Amino acid sequence: MESGITNKVIIVTGASSGIGEATALLLAERGAKLVLGARRAEPLSALTARIAAAGGEAVYAATDVTRHADMAALVQLAQERFGRLDVLVSNAGIAPISPLDELRVDDWETMIDVNIRGLLYGIAAALPVFRQQQSGHFVNVLSTAGLSIVPTMAVYAGTKNAARTITEGLRQEAGPHLRVTGISPGFVQTNLPDSMSSPGVQAQIKERMGDIAIPPAAIARAIAFAIEQPAEVDVNEIVVRPTAQA
Repeated sequence: MESGITNKVIIVTGASSGIGEATALLLAERGAKLVLGARRAEPLSALTARIAAAGGEAVYAATDVTRHADMAALVQLAQERFGRLDVLVSNAGIAPISPLDELRVDDWETMIDVNIRGLLYGIAAALPVFRQQQSGHFVNVLSTAGLSIVPTMAVYAGTKNAARTITEGLRQEAGPHLRVTGISPGFVQTNLPDSMSSPGVQAQIKERMGDIAIPPAAIARAIAFAIEQPAEVDVNEIVVRPTAQA
């Protein structure tokens, strides 16, 4: 029995690990045609081979979401290989969190570039295609960090709140043919702490993840749920936390 995902052409950024990898595997299992992007080509190649071995379809391109040209090329790859683009899952993100007093300005700028500019570049690449098709779905991976502000996460939460605002503005401008979904994960077992340059904060987050984090597949299922709805149903926001997360 076909699902609402079967044969949809779906881009997933940040697809080399964690939520992106889990999402790609689940969507491929449900019949989607995947276009995978991340900075590291080697794990993308391995993931593409894994999907193909299971009978799925996927292509990939090394993609830096902070480069407008890279995102445009990823959308072009989807059109050239599969003839269209149905969904853009903007999952790429980093979280080098730290207390503001540490003045890690380079980390602040990198978070702005990846978490905000990267999202916008994806929109800029896909929106004209969706308008021309008169169909399309943006799925933006946000964070519960933007819902509950805590110490060390001021800049990260700021970028995710900016992404949430952009997502809602896009939804309101989307019109009757395009869908827009924001997914806010809580603590998920990923390699996100590896991007944290503050050793104390990194250790704290890893410990917290070890205590309560849920698997990336939990977020993948939420993304799939939003995508598989009928065209007239737009799931606007989903928050997925560990039961133990306050």
